[in-house]
Amino acid sequence: MLDIPEAVRAKAMTAGVGDWLDALPGLIHELETDWSMTVGAPYDEGTEAYVAAAELGDGTPAVLKLVVPRDDHSTRNEVTVLQLADGRGCAKLLRHDLDRDALLMERLGPSMHRLGLPLAERQRLLTDAASQLWRPAPGSGLPTGADKAQWLIDHILKSWDELDRPCSERAVEHAVACAERRLAAHDDERAVLVHGDVHEWNALRADRGFKLVDPDGLVAEPEYDLGVLMREDPLELLEGDPRERAERLAGWCGLDAEAVWEWGVVERVSTGLVATRIGLQPIGSQMLSAADQLASDA
Repeated sequence: MLDIPEAVRAKAMTAGVGDWLDALPGLIHELETDWSMTVGAPYDEGTEAYVAAAELGDGTPAVLKLVVPRDDHSTRNEVTVLQLADGRGCAKLLRHDLDRDALLMERLGPSMHRLGLPLAERQRLLTDAASQLWRPAPGSGLPTGADKAQWLIDHILKSWDELDRPCSERAVEHAVACAERRLAAHDDERAVLVHGDVHEWNALRADRGFKLVDPDGLVAEPEYDLGVLMREDPLELLEGDPRERAERLAGWCGLDAEAVWEWGVVERVSTGLVATRIGLQPIGSQMLSAADQLASDA
């Protein structure tokens, strides 16, 4: 019997695609034949996809990713990012099949989270990996930073009500105002390919440094990726001057610290609400508590 991680099983059931779970063994067998590979045991960190070690016919180690089917073009967007990156900053894509939501990628080492690196070192390495992706991507078909800002506004307002308002109204207003400013600031001429979810669980050891996996994929101002780093480690953020982190991250890349700060405000509330919805604690409450405090100081 196929060993399917519980988080992946729960995701599929929530998405209403329980039949996909039943079909997984047959799908894996088909891909083993079509792509001349052998698939091994799954990794236990997957939440949005069934991810397993694989070995190609010539002995090359790889990773098979079978994404839980959705109607949001997430697999297509991920493939687009990986093709544009071509192994620079992100894992190299070896093969893909959009009809089967299947990706075959190079196998990397352990995640940055498992390695337990210090916060400052993590931030620098994540920034280095993300910046390797930043390049013009006209005509890619990926969502823009303006699209993402509007989606975040809608998501925050809807989720806050549905979850019985787990943070202050002031925190929500602060996040929405920041998202509106980032939406208005979107500039197609300056926008670049960004990963969209840069954090320590999505960074895996490579031959040199780290590479990112599981890109959301946007064409946006590069400050967006650094805004994700602003939402992470919320307890540490409040230990000193929170603005200092934005200034440091922006300074490394020659970017706008205010834009980094504003994306961080938005991402902190949005992700805190997502974590609250799925019971991912204590990080959800920590993010929302930090959002409350920063909004009161704004």
